Amino acid sequence: MGVVARQSIKGSIVNYIGTGIGFITTFFVLTTTLTATEIGITRVLIEIATVFAGFAQLGTSSSIIKFYPYFKDEKSHDNGFFFWTLVIPFIGFLIYGFLFLLLKAPVESFFAKESPEFIPYYYFIFPLGFFMLYMAIFETNSNVLLRIVVPKFVREILVRVLTLASYLIYHCGIVNFYGFIIIFCSIYAVAAIIDLIYLLSFKRISLKPNFKVITKSLKREYLLYTSFLIVAALAGQITPAINTFFISNKMGLHFTGIYTIALFMASMIDIPYRSLGAISQPHLSQAMKDNDIKTANVLCKKVSLHQLIAGSFIFFAIWINVDLFFELLPNGDQYAPAKWVFFFLGLSRIYNSVLSIGTSVLAYSKYYYYSLIFTAILTVSAIFLNIKLIPLYGMEGAAIASLLAYVINYALLLGLVGFTIKTNPFSFNQVKVIIIILIMFLFNYLLVTFVKPMILSININSLVAKSIDAILRTSILSALGVITIYKLKISNEINTLIDRFIHLNRFIK
Repeated sequence: MGVVARQSIKGSIVNYIGTGIGFITTFFVLTTTLTATEIGITRVLIEIATVFAGFAQLGTSSSIIKFYPYFKDEKSHDNGFFFWTLVIPFIGFLIYGFLFLLLKAPVESFFAKESPEFIPYYYFIFPLGFFMLYMAIFETNSNVLLRIVVPKFVREILVRVLTLASYLIYHCGIVNFYGFIIIFCSIYAVAAIIDLIYLLSFKRISLKPNFKVITKSLKREYLLYTSFLIVAALAGQITPAINTFFISNKMGLHFTGIYTIALFMASMIDIPYRSLGAISQPHLSQAMKDNDIKTANVLCKKVSLHQLIAGSFIFFAIWINVDLFFELLPNGDQYAPAKWVFFFLGLSRIYNSVLSIGTSVLAYSKYYYYSLIFTAILTVSAIFLNIKLIPLYGMEGAAIASLLAYVINYALLLGLVGFTIKTNPFSFNQVKVIIIILIMFLFNYLLVTFVKPMILSININSLVAKSIDAILRTSILSALGVITIYKLKISNEINTLIDRFIHLNRFIK
C-alpha cells in the first residue's frame, strides 16, 4: 500500500483544501449571492451535463483502467494508448450530442410545470458536458499512471477558486445570471486544458497507436466490455442525478437549491474515497487481470475499512454540530429544512463509499457483465422509491430513497461477488469502528445534556458560547475516537502515520 497510501493521502489533503474552499463558497458566498432557485438551476445543469458526459464516454473511463495493463510500456509511450482515450469519447460526444438535441422537448416538458426557469439554459449542457467529459478522461489517464494529485488539485481547488470568482463577479453586478452561466461553463474548459498539459508533461503520451498490440482477442474483449458499459451507462449515469431531477419535477428549483446544500454537506463524507478509490483501482484492475484474488481481497478490505473510519468520523463531526451550522449560515433559516436530508444522504454516502469497492471488483473481473443487472436494480429502485417517498416526505423522501436503493443493490451485489470471486470488503475491524462511533454519539449526548448548559450559562454572546461548546465537544470526542482506534490497532496504516507524527514531534523538540 506504499504508493496507494502516499498518493491517497496527498489526494485527500488536496480534497480537503478544496472542500474548505467549497465550504466557504457554498455556505457563505453562494447562499448570499444566488437565490435558492438560481442554485437549483446551476445544480440541474451540472447534473444533466454529468449524465451527458457519462454517456459520451462510451465506457472509456472504466476501459482505461481495465485495458491499460495490456498497453503499458514506458519505452513505447504505452503503445499510443492515449490516442484511443481521445477518439472514442469524441465519437460518443457526437452521438449523444445529437440524441440530447432530439430530447430537448421531452426534457423541457419534464421541468416545465415546477421548474420552468431551467429551460432557457438547456443548450449549455453541450459545452459543459464536453469539458466535463475530457476532464474525466484526462484524470483517469493520470490515475493509471499513479499520478492523482495534480488532477485532484485542478478539480478540487482550481475549479472551486474559479467558481468562487464567478460568484463574486455575478454578485458585483458585472454580469447577469446568463453571463454567469457562460463563465461557469468556461471554468471547466480551463480545467480540462490544464489536465491535458499535465498529462503531456509525462512524455509517455503518444497519438500514434500501435495496432500490433491490439490482437483479435483483445479487440473482441474490448468491444464486448465497451458494449456492456454503454448499456450500463444508460442507467448508471442517471442514478446519481435522480433525486435532483425528481425534486425539480415535483417540488421546484427552490427546493432543489435547498437540497443542494445538504448534498454538498454529505459529499464531504466520501472525500477520502475519491483519492483512495482513484489510486487503488488501477492496482485492483491489475490484480484481477493476474487472477490474484488474495491481493484483491486484501485491497478491498483495506479500502473499505479506511473509508469507514474517515467517512463515519466526518459524518459524526457534521451531525453533532448541524443545528449550529444552519444558525451560522447566511439565510440559514431558509436552508435549515435540509438537516434531515443531510442525515439520510450522509448515511447513504457512508454506505456507498464503504462498499463501492465491491462494485469495482466485479467490474474488473470476468463476471463484469453482471454489473448491468445491479445497475438496473439500483436505478429502478431509486426511481420507484423517489416516486413513492417524495410525495410523502418531500426532500427527506428523496434522501431516504437513495439510502434504501443502495442497501438493496449492495446486499445483492456483494453476495454475488463473495460467491463467484471469493472477495468481500468486510472485516471484524469494521465492527469495532461502528461500536466506537456509537459510543462517541453516546458521549456526545451526555456532554450535550450535562456540560453544554454550563457553557451556555457563561455571560458571553450566545452564538460564541455555542461555537465554543461545538469546538470542545468535536475536538475531545474525535481525539478520543482516534486514540481508541490507535490503541486497538484497528489499522496498521493509521498507526504507522500516528507513530511517524509522534516521532517527528519528538525530533523537533
